[in-house]
Amino acid sequence: MQPASSGSRPEGHYAGRPVSRQVLADHVYEELLASLMDGRLEPGAAVSIDGTARELDVSPTPVREALARLEHTGMVRRVALKGYRVAPMFTREDFAELMEARLAIEPVNARLACARQTPAHQAELARAVADLKKAPRGPSFAEYRDYLEADERFHRLIAEQTGNQFMVAAYAALGGQVQRFRLFGGVGITDAEQAIAEHQAVLDALSTGDPEKAAAAMAEHVRKVRGRAIADAPAE
Repeated sequence: MQPASSGSRPEGHYAGRPVSRQVLADHVYEELLASLMDGRLEPGAAVSIDGTARELDVSPTPVREALARLEHTGMVRRVALKGYRVAPMFTREDFAELMEARLAIEPVNARLACARQTPAHQAELARAVADLKKAPRGPSFAEYRDYLEADERFHRLIAEQTGNQFMVAAYAALGGQVQRFRLFGGVGITDAEQAIAEHQAVLDALSTGDPEKAAAAMAEHVRKVRGRAIADAPAE
């Protein structure tokens, strides 16, 4: 992102309008995320807090907050004495390690969530799958943002339904990393049909009330995602 020439707004204002601090931080986060996902911020590029604040016409505070959130996802990294930089692209080895972690966590989440299923939770999961089916799929981030949100929501709902705070935290630690294989590609969602069918299979298995079926369906989904991601990932 290139710094704009205008001065930054005072804290609590955006484009001349008073807004809440959280709204400002969310706006900056979404703008930075779009720049990352569309490749306008390239791997290794420096992300200037002051420059971003000038470009987005906000104070530096919401930029810092947004970058801290992005650091948690692994999409940017804070380097001592140098500020924030865009993280490098995942390699096949990185993908393999990430998916190994998902395979250890998410089938267990599905098993535990299945034992605690309620009609309301099943309805929420069904809405997430329905949203996946109707969401645009690219190639720009603005076009596939809703798809990624529904995808993440489906997995997060299952984690939350476990009732285990540590499983929720374990999933949250992986949440942002899961989508990093889509960074810098500029091709949008290429595996939607397969992924939607796999989400539906997980939902169907959860609906049976059989925890082992739910765990197996989730494990199969993660393994297939791993295969597709590794096939598309750079070797180094």
